Parts: sequence; C-alpha cells; structure tokens
Amino acid sequence: MAAQAPAFWQRRGLLAQALRPLSLLFGFLARRRRALTQPQRLPVPVIVVGNVAVGGSGKTPVVDWLAGVLRVAGHHPGIVSRGHGGTASAQGGLALVPADGDPGRYGDEPVLLARLTGCPLVVGQDRPAAARALLRLHPECDVLIADDGMQHYHLARDLEIAVVDAATLGNRLLLPAGPLREPLARLAEVDLVLAHGELDAELRAAIGGVPVFPMRLFGEEVVALADPACRLPLAALRGRRVHAVAGIGRPQRFFDQLAAAGLEVVAHAFPDHHRFVAADLVFGDASPILMTAKDAVKCRAFAPADCWEYPVRAQIGSGAAERILEKLEDGRTSA
Repeated sequence: MAAQAPAFWQRRGLLAQALRPLSLLFGFLARRRRALTQPQRLPVPVIVVGNVAVGGSGKTPVVDWLAGVLRVAGHHPGIVSRGHGGTASAQGGLALVPADGDPGRYGDEPVLLARLTGCPLVVGQDRPAAARALLRLHPECDVLIADDGMQHYHLARDLEIAVVDAATLGNRLLLPAGPLREPLARLAEVDLVLAHGELDAELRAAIGGVPVFPMRLFGEEVVALADPACRLPLAALRGRRVHAVAGIGRPQRFFDQLAAAGLEVVAHAFPDHHRFVAADLVFGDASPILMTAKDAVKCRAFAPADCWEYPVRAQIGSGAAERILEKLEDGRTSA
C-alpha cells in the first residue's frame, strides 16, 4: 500500500538537505540504467503518458482523453499499464483486464481505464512483454498507450506526453530528498506537456521549447455507487455537508474541487491505491459520501446507500490532439 507523500518533500529543509547525497546517487543510477537500456520497438506506434514525479498529476483522465482522440481519428488503441496495487502483475505476470475486473487483482487504475475507454488493456511489470501480449490478443490495435510509462525505458516510444502539476513537484529534488523520479530537465525531451495549473518560471525554463497545453479536470454530476443509472448534478449538493473520500496521489485536488462547487467538505484522505474496506466508509452520521472514480471501483461492492462517485474528465487545450495525430502520422511516414 502506497504511503502519503512525506511533508518534507514540500520544502528544502534540513531533512531534505541531509538526503541530497542519496538523491545524487539516485540520479546517477537512473541515468546509468537509462543509458544501458536497449529499448524494444514494437510493430505499432507507442505513446507514453507520464510524469517526472511520484503521485497524482491527472494521468488517468489524460489516458482516457487520448484514447478518445485516437478513436475519433480512426485508430484502434490499446493500453499497457503496470497494474500497481494488483496481484495479477506481481512476479512478472501478465493479464488482460476486463472492464468489470477486480481492482485487487488488476489494480484500481487499470480497471478504471478499461471501463472508461473500452480499450484492450494488459497489465504487467515488463512493459514490452505486456505490449506484445496485448497485440497477440488484439491484433487490430494499431497504436499503444503506455500509462505512466516515462521511466520504463525498455519500451521504445514514438511520442511522449508529460502531465505536469506544479503542486506534485514539491521541492523539485530527486528521490528520496524530494518527489522527482527524474530531473525537471527531462521535460525538455518530451513531445508535449499538458499543464494542470500555472507553470512557474523554473518549470517554464526546464520545459524550454516543448509545446505546452493547459488542462483541467472537470465533472458536473455524481453517480450513485449502488445504481450507476442514478445521477445527480453536483450543484444539487451545494451547501450540504458531505464526506469526501480520496485514496489518490493528490487528494487535496479532489477536496478543493468539491469545495469550489459549494459543498461543505469533511475530508478523508487515504494513501494512494488504498485497499478500502467497509469500515473505512463509516463516519457516524447520515451525510452523503463522495469519492473519486478510482476509489469507487474498489468500494462499489460494500458502499453504503448514500455513496456517490464524482467522475471527472480531462479538458485539454486546443491544438494538443492535432499535434499528437500529426506526430503519429509523421512517424508512420518516416518508418
């Protein structure tokens, strides 16, 4: 079970500074691993969606959006994912994820993506093996999306999309002194950046000339866990006290969204990929319970009656979809 991000990652205090030597070692080992890795190329284009930091930046809604963009353009996308939090990919296993799959087996994000996108999705620690398995099972797939795949260099990629939320970058230091898996300079190597929120001067300098497109996550209704056909406008809960449950990388974003909609939020933050049990949703009063879509796939079986999912979609700035499709076509022409 993933733990909450350490508080010291938000500043360059004494503990972060004490860990700087380990960060330098981490950076050296990461660069060496990348230099020694021989990427495995697939017979179809691969689009990587990822980030340079640990924690949530909105990658799952972006993968959903990207799958829709590709479908509208006439492609047949498939998705590969690590399957974090599930048992199916443990010890090198591979598994095709059904839309109604068990999050405990396949991981919460893969099950959510399989349900949202309708795309074939295979989980596995070995990304090239997962991709080859997907193509064997679904030879109609003509492009693959690698979810959270920026640091998985064994899988060759034709296009990289970095999802950036400045709030997840903390003190801008590498692990373990900070939340970065790679330096900010890595952002200058991607094909486009999707920016959730404002970019400060340091981030803009790191990104350099890479095209940046704004993104936001939005949702206008809530869905009953007991009956997905039962939906309410989020505005119907304005002024009401609600229990907001989030076991995601950045729960505060979820709480802020609900508060901005006029709800009186009682926040309940759980670790990312938390394995919920019924007792986690007992709060001792009759106030409605709202949760993210990623948490809802794990709680539907035992959620109380007045429990609601707040699904969100990624809204991406104009021009991003066109650039992605153009890069794909350029790659196909030059291949």
